[in-house]
Amino acid sequence: MNVQSKREREKETVSCMISLYCRKKHKCRELCPECAALNEYARLRSDKCPFMETKTFCSNCKVHCYRPEMREKIREVMRFSGPRMIFYHPVMAIHHVISSKMEQKRIKKESNA
Repeated sequence: MNVQSKREREKETVSCMISLYCRKKHKCRELCPECAALNEYARLRSDKCPFMETKTFCSNCKVHCYRPEMREKIREVMRFSGPRMIFYHPVMAIHHVISSKMEQKRIKKESNA
């Protein structure tokens, strides 16, 4: 998978998670202003990520480029939406689990080497 398609997949995933969070927590059909700002910020961070080629998820990155308040908001969204994704976007959720497991193995292998 090339870097651009990886970047687009990440942006699509985070947008779906924010949308799910907003729909369930804020009872909005469309993104509320706060969630729209978080979505725009997350997509911008993804566009500017210099590590996209080698990383899988921001949580595994050594450099955290989110501002602290945005980082806390995105964590809250991920904690809420993550477990629910299997019901709303099952293919995306399964891909995420598989990618997470592969990344954990890679990190463990690198730390043992």
